[in-house]
Amino acid sequence: MNKELKIAIGSDHAGFNYKQELLQWLPQSIVKDFGTYSTESTDYPDFAHPVASSVEKGEFDFGILVCGSANGVAITANKHQGIRAAICWLPELASLARQHNNANIVCIPERFISLEDAKQIVELFLSTEFEGGRHANRVAKMSC
Repeated sequence: MNKELKIAIGSDHAGFNYKQELLQWLPQSIVKDFGTYSTESTDYPDFAHPVASSVEKGEFDFGILVCGSANGVAITANKHQGIRAAICWLPELASLARQHNNANIVCIPERFISLEDAKQIVELFLSTEFEGGRHANRVAKMSC
């Protein structure tokens, strides 16, 4: 994993535990935690929007969002121009999201995968390069 990447991370209450584990596992100096800061019930858009905005503005290279199913945070993040948030529940999906879709936010479903899988997904997501080529044309067509 490239230690010079800037990473924004956030979760709701259902993703809090994995977010905390990922924060300890990732190099601390390159990660900003946008919350939540407990398992008390919260609204996922309150954390998905700041993560997506920071990636959208170029303040961070990538984002990581964690919630129960990953659906809510992915839908919210994808409202932002230039954000390509991908729900990944298998490591292979993380690689393909980067290689083929140039995804810049990975969305992790805490209730459906193991912590070890979550770490492997994040590691692959952050270390896989976009292939470009024919995929670049497709990614360019995603914008409205």
